[in-house]
Amino acid sequence: MLPGIVVALTLHRLPLTGDLVGKAVVGLLAVGLIASSNYVINELCDAPFDRFHPLKRNRPVPSGAVIIPLAYAQWIILGIAGLLLSWTISPWFTWDMLVLLIMGCAYNLRPLRTKDIPYVDVVTEAINNPLRLFAGWLIVSSTFPPLSLLLSYWLIGCYFMALKRYAEYRHLKEDDSLSKYRASLAFFTPELLLFSVVFYASSAMLFFGAFLMRYRLELVLSFPLIAVVMAIYFSLAFKRDSPAEHPEKLYKQRKLMLAVVGCAAVMILCLVVDMPWINNFFTPTAPVSGAYVERK
Repeated sequence: MLPGIVVALTLHRLPLTGDLVGKAVVGLLAVGLIASSNYVINELCDAPFDRFHPLKRNRPVPSGAVIIPLAYAQWIILGIAGLLLSWTISPWFTWDMLVLLIMGCAYNLRPLRTKDIPYVDVVTEAINNPLRLFAGWLIVSSTFPPLSLLLSYWLIGCYFMALKRYAEYRHLKEDDSLSKYRASLAFFTPELLLFSVVFYASSAMLFFGAFLMRYRLELVLSFPLIAVVMAIYFSLAFKRDSPAEHPEKLYKQRKLMLAVVGCAAVMILCLVVDMPWINNFFTPTAPVSGAYVERK
């Protein structure tokens, strides 16, 4: 959500006011409540399968430490609270949060349960990325964010999620509990999973390139650091007991955290500081299309 706020502020050239900070805090709370609701239903629906996972079987729900009817009540209460809080920001923000809540249900609940469908599981889980980005944007502006930015953010989420699936595949294949834990993984081979990872990564950068060429060419300076972050994360998927499989452990990865902080700092700098020499450096030296000439 925070990147959506930052990008909207910088592209619209708006100041950071006290009122905007207040809306951002309320928005973060609303997103947190909706996300928490989705995580509750995820834990409840995954419990029968988590019992076959060598580590997740010890979680509160599959181990029997949770009163199931109370957990369902928590799921509903968190979702309603998130939507009510969203309404204090704007109707559009509320609709966005409603879609986020619905996608959590589609991902976990039958008859859809997209989590069990190969490829669809990654795409429907990663759509939370652009929905949260959109939420941050709506804190600042009532306009629609650039489609190229939303698609890039969606596909980079697919990249991270596909690597999580790859790490799960490697771990569970060793324990012979692949199909029992995750039905969608039984369809894959390591080659197919890595094929999808490359597709998501290249597509995400394609749309990010389209976004920066149209809206903020200075962001081209962040490309090397984005590549470093993606490369480090890629390498983590091959580790035993991979942090890519357990995202809650990622903060312990010092190299990754340093790369993420450095990349975020450079991207914010590129969004805030105008650099005319960048545009001069990339001035076309060959005939260009009429659309490009009109934009110039």
